[in-house]
Amino acid sequence: MTDLHATDLDAAADTTAHDELAYIRERGLGVLADRMGIEVTEFTTDRAVATMPVEGNTQPVMLLHGGAYVVLGETLGSMHANLHAPEGHVAVGVDINATHTGSATEGLVTGVCTPIKLGRSLTVHEIVVSDANGRRCSTVRITNFYKRVA
Repeated sequence: MTDLHATDLDAAADTTAHDELAYIRERGLGVLADRMGIEVTEFTTDRAVATMPVEGNTQPVMLLHGGAYVVLGETLGSMHANLHAPEGHVAVGVDINATHTGSATEGLVTGVCTPIKLGRSLTVHEIVVSDANGRRCSTVRITNFYKRVA
């Protein structure tokens, strides 16, 4: 398992021959994911996994911000949907929702993204975000539409 951070993607791609890791290196995770400290730890055709620190992503009462869970979920879901995009198309989010069932207060949270549906025009992914103790804190679901690019 290789940790990937947006700034470390070139080095990681040099050490592995996985097409999926090359895909992440080529596109990057984006500036927001980088600012939030999101690191991809697994990226395959079957699932995507990433971690994010609680510190720096909290609300005033020192709980991980609910929007941070959503950013982690959308980062994983959209990147995974784009991995499966038909040639000449990109995945664009059309719906996202999150149910927060716990509150992380320290350490790292881990998001595990698995596809529910990989269709020809739509994808649906579920992202389960857990704290360092393995306790589920949030469940995010994202739907992406495959849009043709010019």
